[in-house]
Amino acid sequence: MTSSRLSIERDAQDSVLSHARKGAASDPPAEVCGVLAGDSDARTVTAAHPVSNVADEPRVAYELDPEETVSIIEAVESAGDDAVGFYHSHPESAPVPSATDREQASWPGYVYLICSPDGRMTAHEWTGNEFSELAIAVE
Repeated sequence: MTSSRLSIERDAQDSVLSHARKGAASDPPAEVCGVLAGDSDARTVTAAHPVSNVADEPRVAYELDPEETVSIIEAVESAGDDAVGFYHSHPESAPVPSATDREQASWPGYVYLICSPDGRMTAHEWTGNEFSELAIAVE
């Protein structure tokens, strides 16, 4: 991946935001997460696949369910697409990488999309050492 921009189809963006709003409306509010699918070379997201958040403290952290994540990535690849990255929400804070997000990032070269229930989104590539912000283009 070489582009400093992420393209996301409107339906995929709507799916991520709808999922984030459901998490924010739960009691207590919870972060939601999932897999972004599309074309990793073009850094284009065509679909978002929700994954259960199995974190101990889902109000302030996320952990993708490992079995669901592997199953979704296999299905995405079987359909001829790529796992472009992952998304999660910050139901009560700005959509920027937190210290916890930095500590737990483990997929260099993949996109990490963070959103707020109010519709704000940021995208970042994990370099292995830090997050590099990407511009977002909604297609």
